[in-house]
Amino acid sequence: MSLAFDSGSVAPALLGGALIGSAVAVLVLFNGRIAGISGILGGVLNGPYQRSEWLWRLVFLLGLAGAPLAYVAWRGLPPIHIAANTGTLVIAGLLVGFGTRLGGGCTSGHGVCGTARLSPRSLLATALFMLAGMAVVAWLPRTMT
Repeated sequence: MSLAFDSGSVAPALLGGALIGSAVAVLVLFNGRIAGISGILGGVLNGPYQRSEWLWRLVFLLGLAGAPLAYVAWRGLPPIHIAANTGTLVIAGLLVGFGTRLGGGCTSGHGVCGTARLSPRSLLATALFMLAGMAVVAWLPRTMT
């Protein structure tokens, strides 16, 4: 997979980071909840919750899905080329889901929220998935032609 980055892509990346940080801060300040996306999605899918509990989760997820749509409307879709076949993508998605369950959370819960709270568990989980990602990136170009 490759994305074409140019000097004009820095501002949207900074804006995206600021929006993620703001959403996390608003959620924890006004709802007392950590913005772990796998937990939020799991709460919607696994319910049953009180209506107010289910509603904030759904609104958060709709905002999460709406942000890329707003970006595409504003800047257009960047050129994307995915070199992997469908089977590889399905296996990769299943591995991410398995890792999320095994690690007790996803990158947003551990990497964004947990590290900000200096949670030892989240610091370790973030270090491990960053190291695993670096290892895959270092290994992958040698195996693909």
